[in-house]
Amino acid sequence: QVQLVESGGGFVQPGGSLRLSCAASRIIFSTYNMGWYRQAPGKQRELVAVINVRGLSNYTIAVRGRFTISRDSAKNTVYLQMNSLKSEDTAVYYCNAGTSLGGTPGNYWGQGTQVTVSS
Repeated sequence: QVQLVESGGGFVQPGGSLRLSCAASRIIFSTYNMGWYRQAPGKQRELVAVINVRGLSNYTIAVRGRFTISRDSAKNTVYLQMNSLKSEDTAVYYCNAGTSLGGTPGNYWGQGTQVTVSS
């Protein structure tokens, strides 16, 4: 069974940075697009960023210029570097395997990691 395990969430002040990691197992990582989604309280889950197997990435407008998605096939891990964090970035962040560049999620999800941005 595919496993996606997120880590790196936490509490940070506005303007701060966090790096999320998602370690994948039991999939051929190099053949999957990988994505990060988030869900804030009372809101629908939304795409944050996606990276395809060639390293091409796409971002939701709200995070462009602040967040960077990357992947390391040697470690079967996808990262989300989040800089200049804002209170509106507060959400549970989920890793997804099989995300299309257009944002359609794949079949596999991690358990989520909480990111809280507050002063």
